[in-house]
Amino acid sequence: MTELVRGTPGLVRAVNDRAALHLLLRQGPLTRPEISRLTGLSKPTASQVLARLEGAGLVVGNGLRTGLPGRVPETYRVNAAAAYATAVDVTPDRIAVRTADLAGAVLGEAEAPVPAGPGREALVGALRAALALAPAPRPPRRVVVGVQGAVDPTTGRLAYASEEDMAAWLFPDVERTLAEALGLPVRIENDVNLAAVAERAHAAADCPDFVLLWADEGLGAALVIGGRLHRGHFGGAGEVGYLPLPGAPTAREAGHPYGRHGYQELAGGEAIRDLLHAHGVPGADFAETVTEAVRRAGAGSGTGAEAGTWAGAGGMAGAGAGAGSGAPERGEAARAGLVAVAGRLASGLASIVTVVDPGLVVLAGRLCAAGGEPLRALVERELHALAHSRARIRLSAVTGNPVLAGGLDLALTAVRDEVFGGPPPVTPCP
Repeated sequence: MTELVRGTPGLVRAVNDRAALHLLLRQGPLTRPEISRLTGLSKPTASQVLARLEGAGLVVGNGLRTGLPGRVPETYRVNAAAAYATAVDVTPDRIAVRTADLAGAVLGEAEAPVPAGPGREALVGALRAALALAPAPRPPRRVVVGVQGAVDPTTGRLAYASEEDMAAWLFPDVERTLAEALGLPVRIENDVNLAAVAERAHAAADCPDFVLLWADEGLGAALVIGGRLHRGHFGGAGEVGYLPLPGAPTAREAGHPYGRHGYQELAGGEAIRDLLHAHGVPGADFAETVTEAVRRAGAGSGTGAEAGTWAGAGGMAGAGAGAGSGAPERGEAARAGLVAVAGRLASGLASIVTVVDPGLVVLAGRLCAAGGEPLRALVERELHALAHSRARIRLSAVTGNPVLAGGLDLALTAVRDEVFGGPPPVTPCP
């Protein structure tokens, strides 16, 4: 039998305070009567809640609301200066940082160099220098760091990361060590997971069960199930770059579990560039090559329906078409190349959606952005031909840096839960 928790006066006050704070955060400046009406609290109780929150420095007056008949009411808002949060995005080329106040207003954003050498001392120095470029009036209550890898919770080490790119991070108990060295609460999160967190308020706002495929220089995925990130027992859920697929070398053949094999070798940036080069499409890198393929195919502003007619290559059958003697004209060759690209992306997605059964797949990363709507429509067509899935396919709708956006979302959620005493209650206590 479940034992009920008694509603002590202290617990009731905490629940009511939390309800008022989350309401003010969502709906902006409100008057006492509005807080009473929207929370269901009596007007005297709402007044007591506001008095407590003002005394704690969590709520401040926002001036009078004029232009209405009768008594001029005072409005209240969350004190944005009560706490701060910071997000960090680490790549092999740079460290990006963004800081916001409790209300979510961005106070600063900057980029800094990566560590000059291996070792934790160089890493701590680089992170400290980056944080100093986007300072808050007080130290942030939480720092979320996005990296190309994931912390294995069973060992505390950064896993699924190459020594070439992340040498400075490969030491024991990395999260705790960085937190102690920086003097800040630090959480390390996979960068693609953070992109998925950001997408929850954008392309995936209407779907709690979705997969985000990040197609860039490398491939990665994030799984959101029931509105929550699924990280896996060892932290490696979504590391699909190593997914074995027909037509790609296996880990046994590559000689290393993190070597050149699997989905990455079939549909990573370098492979896609080479594939389109074989179809006569030029470009210095994969993004430039995909953009040129879309332009040549005459689909720069094409609709999904138009893209769906690009069946000349017969899906994956066009993957080996060349640009030599007897090859199609430039436009046809580019269309065949894009169909082949979509087929390669869909071949990995087919395994993912078959296991996870999401309602939505979000395509993100520079490769998908370069392909735009024509590539999205082709991936959707190819996926539905390969897998028994009705998942919708959408392009990412996050503008700017999705890793910083998702990192700040996680950091602010943690800070607000700490400052407010927890997430929003289902209903306040009258």
